[in-house]
Amino acid sequence: MRTEQPKMITLSDYRLPDYLINETHLTFELFEDYALVHARLLMQRNPHLDAHLPLLALDGQHLELVSIAVDGQPLSAVDYRLSDSHLELQPRQNTFELSSTVRIEPQKNTALEGLYKSSGMFCTQCEAQGFRKITYYLDRPDVMSRFTTTIHAEKKRYPILLSNGNPIADGEDEHGRHWATWEDPFKKPAYLFAIVAGDLWCVEDSFTTMSGRAVALRIYVEPENIDKCQHAMDSLKNAMRWDEEVYGREYDLDIFMIVAVNDFNMGAMENKGLNIFNSSCVLAKAETATDAAHQRVEGVVAHEYFHNWSGNRVTCRDWFQLSLKEGFTVFRDSEFSADMNSRVVKRIEDVAYLRTHQFAEDAGPMAHPVRPAQYMEISNFYTLTIYEKGAEVVRMLHTLLGADTFRKGSDLYFERHDGQAVTCDDFIAAMEAVSGIDLEQFKRWYSQAGTPELQVSDSYDAATQTYQLQVKQSCPDTPEQSNKLPFVIPLSMALLNKQGAALPLQLQGESAAVLDERVLSVTEAEQTFTFINVAEQPLPSLLRGFSAPVQLRFDYSRDDLLFLLQHDTDGFNRWEAGQQLALQVLEEVVGQIYDTDEPMFDTRLVDVFAVLLQQEDLDPAMLAEFLALPSTGYIIEQYVHADPLAIYQAREHVSNQLAFALKEPMLARYQALRKASLETPYVAQATDFARRRLQNMLLAYLMRTEDLDILDACVDQFGVADNMTERLAALACLVNSPFTAETEQALESFAERFADDPLVMDQWFSVQAAAGLPNGLERVLHLLHHPAFSIKNPNKVRAVVGAFSTQNTPNFHAIDGSGYAFLADKVIKLDALNPQMAARMLSPLTRWQRFDLHHQEMMQIQLKRIRSCNDLSADLFEVLEKSLAV
Repeated sequence: MRTEQPKMITLSDYRLPDYLINETHLTFELFEDYALVHARLLMQRNPHLDAHLPLLALDGQHLELVSIAVDGQPLSAVDYRLSDSHLELQPRQNTFELSSTVRIEPQKNTALEGLYKSSGMFCTQCEAQGFRKITYYLDRPDVMSRFTTTIHAEKKRYPILLSNGNPIADGEDEHGRHWATWEDPFKKPAYLFAIVAGDLWCVEDSFTTMSGRAVALRIYVEPENIDKCQHAMDSLKNAMRWDEEVYGREYDLDIFMIVAVNDFNMGAMENKGLNIFNSSCVLAKAETATDAAHQRVEGVVAHEYFHNWSGNRVTCRDWFQLSLKEGFTVFRDSEFSADMNSRVVKRIEDVAYLRTHQFAEDAGPMAHPVRPAQYMEISNFYTLTIYEKGAEVVRMLHTLLGADTFRKGSDLYFERHDGQAVTCDDFIAAMEAVSGIDLEQFKRWYSQAGTPELQVSDSYDAATQTYQLQVKQSCPDTPEQSNKLPFVIPLSMALLNKQGAALPLQLQGESAAVLDERVLSVTEAEQTFTFINVAEQPLPSLLRGFSAPVQLRFDYSRDDLLFLLQHDTDGFNRWEAGQQLALQVLEEVVGQIYDTDEPMFDTRLVDVFAVLLQQEDLDPAMLAEFLALPSTGYIIEQYVHADPLAIYQAREHVSNQLAFALKEPMLARYQALRKASLETPYVAQATDFARRRLQNMLLAYLMRTEDLDILDACVDQFGVADNMTERLAALACLVNSPFTAETEQALESFAERFADDPLVMDQWFSVQAAAGLPNGLERVLHLLHHPAFSIKNPNKVRAVVGAFSTQNTPNFHAIDGSGYAFLADKVIKLDALNPQMAARMLSPLTRWQRFDLHHQEMMQIQLKRIRSCNDLSADLFEVLEKSLAV
């Protein structure tokens, strides 16, 4: 059992750094069993502080100090003090040069932080605190320095040597080695540093900026992946153009590089000029990557590129301000993807993910504000709250201020703070300056955790033709926070008449009616909005476009929801009405699931699905969203104490009933779509994504009927598909079916065909790990022994352990607790290898409070078992402590 308590870091304790590093000169000597890092730091006492010279404490972990000198004079052991986390010494003057050499072992670095090896190449991941595993340094984001980096390595093994900035020199060493020097002209914190050394091939292109500068674009990959880069390159150029047109941001270096690596804890990293990506976020072509993978590549490439300004040129002062760069950039990449594809569908996808996962985080033991007040390990705060909720906070500003004012605010923000490390308050201050609006109350979104609830009721007076909306807001208690103050909540709304048309909106006190849609600013705990000249009883369309990340409560009848689904002029709210209708039906079935073998459910759901299937002019992407029932995870979040097995069975029952009732129209539509797919070459664009999405959803429904003709169609789609989207969808249908022989044959042929492609094999793993048929854990245990699986590779862990624990409801939540014990076993093993991954994989068990008493008990047993282990990492320890403290 862990005996010492890791230190808690608090925002209130922030103070300016005692010393600054004006220049950083690094030289790497890379060898097969170790590396030497020579650092020369030009340092000075921070001029914003008093003149006395305090102790200098440099961060450092897992470093073997070889030598150290100040202004060229070597230091002896009595001149400094070493610990497991710091090198401390006493400077004698305000400016000085600190030189050091350390020895590290990248080959043994399974945590994938700092400098490590992936598939034979050297690469780095320094955010948040990985640079301290490379050399002794002030590893904090508010210490910004100009970096010059030289890399020495064996030329035959590592012909490509890359770092941040622009290349300025290269040459040959003796004994078959060579070197390259890179210079970054822009100051940056250490977390944005990167090097890569490997045997890589390159796809090249160029982009001409709005000022006429030519920028070289390069994507580096291992040779076998050279044919999978074009989509990423196209996405990069689209993102560069979009950022110029929408935000006026021009790229600033002569070269922009992306490197794909197989071993990476996250999706990608925005290192200045040298983005390092998880290969799953770069590599994409029709035969090996699904449409969803293509869209993910597009979004992640854009996200990391957009960071060049919202994260690099202007960075965060401290890690509490992480959402300053991540929330803003997620909003930017979401808007980019909306412009590249269907705006409504993108919004639906984002909100569905937010409500299923981030809302769950807000309701759990790890709940924290968008700007946390404290942390033990910053790696635990790369959360959905920071990213997704942070993006929603920025979106609310965009909604409240309007697009033009928001753009002026972002321009001012970049102008004021270029080259600086700043705070969320600085971002808000820029928006206040251009809008003239006091946003002090709005900043509560940064400091208060939890998902606010809006309870809305209405009343209509026919005699006076007035209509009132009564709005109450509240926010549940969260760990360490209670008695929340009112937020500023933009409530986008419209009033619909009996024909579904939006009525003019005139608030009491206004001189004239305004738009048929408007944003109400909800700022008080209770507020009433009175509309006048309302000629008939309207039906409100509330929270249009999901204008705020809140739980909306309004007493819509099922007939109301049917009306909104068919008539609302807001595409998002049409989908939302369908989701709420389906949710009411599903909750009704959940209540019957243990009482009868054949629960009854409202057939109006069948009727409206039948109508939608006949609407040929309806966007196939929207139809696919309408036909998708709420996810099991989202349904679970609607309960105080959920029975996951009953919810899963209820959803399966309703899905089966829909499949049988709508078999004929679904089959007709599937056949038409399949015919179009066979006649159309694969194209990675929105209209084709939509067609294949609907086609595959219909096939999944139809396979539930266990019709042999449909089985033949599924096997045919699997066998003749020219793209991974259709092939993988058909495989998933087979894996979740009772047709054992056809399933085994398909799995075998798939694995044989794609055995040499790690990313495709990850999909093969995931399809099986997520299958909800009986004996799921047995299948997963078998997958762990497959030659393509490695617990040291984060993608493999996510593909098997992650898919099982987050997507396989009946087997993970097995009544005997075996699924929970499996996850606990893997978390314990992972913690010794990669603490970040261990802490993230634990998440499904931390939500134990959401479930019924039996499942709570089973989960707590495993949490306590993990907690009793010796030498837990600080990452895992923090998550366990918060989970069990509730």
